[in-house]
Amino acid sequence: MVETVLTNVQVEKRSDGIAIVTLNRTDAANALSKQMLHDLKTAANDLRNNPEVRVIILTGAGEKAFCAGADLKERKTMTENEVRQAVRFIGEAVNEVAKLPQPVIAALNGVAFGGGLELALACDIRIGALESKVGLTETSLGIIPGAGGTQRLPRLIGVGKAKELIYSAKRLSAEEAEALGILEYVVPREDLLEKALEIATSMAKNAPLALVQAKIAINNGIEVDLNTGLKIEELAYNELLPTEDRLEGLHAFEEKRAPQYTGK
Repeated sequence: MVETVLTNVQVEKRSDGIAIVTLNRTDAANALSKQMLHDLKTAANDLRNNPEVRVIILTGAGEKAFCAGADLKERKTMTENEVRQAVRFIGEAVNEVAKLPQPVIAALNGVAFGGGLELALACDIRIGALESKVGLTETSLGIIPGAGGTQRLPRLIGVGKAKELIYSAKRLSAEEAEALGILEYVVPREDLLEKALEIATSMAKNAPLALVQAKIAINNGIEVDLNTGLKIEELAYNELLPTEDRLEGLHAFEEKRAPQYTGK
């Protein structure tokens, strides 16, 4: 295990190819301060370029919050132009997470409001503790979701329901979020990391380059018409044809053994 501790983000790189990224501002409900965002972007860039990392888990420290969203105390001291820049910075950090080539699992240990939910929506899969609550609550503060929420939530759960949640600034329980498809799983808090690791392990055992291309095909294909999406899928498949891992998969199947993928 290799551990990197930034000011507000902790990164644990395990020997099984799984990295755990922890937002660590428990005194401020893991809110997205400028330092937190800088650390998150630094961690994302490091993980993106690390071939040993096959799956990423993103979670929060403590039991109160995954991420309470933007740091409103910090925001109160800003000019209008500084607020505009701060919102753009949150969007950039969220997009850095969305653009990670590896599968990313959000493990919501507590509340995820505003930018916190937008960050979770940028991940591939979301698991919530029973005690967690989620919501895009910005309209109650006189603003709108500005880090991808108005775009990612409708794509995930449908336009009508997303509009209802954003217009009403409703806060959902974990069970309500699961029923709507915002969360894939809801588990007791003490089982949260175990469940995330269970899912991550099931992914990490597979060919890492195949995971990358599957993510590319799904994420890009969902934005276009079916015929274009099928072409994207074909191109992603073709990227894997010359890889050593593809041949290893065939040999392992023939020899009735577990494949040993190297990411080449």
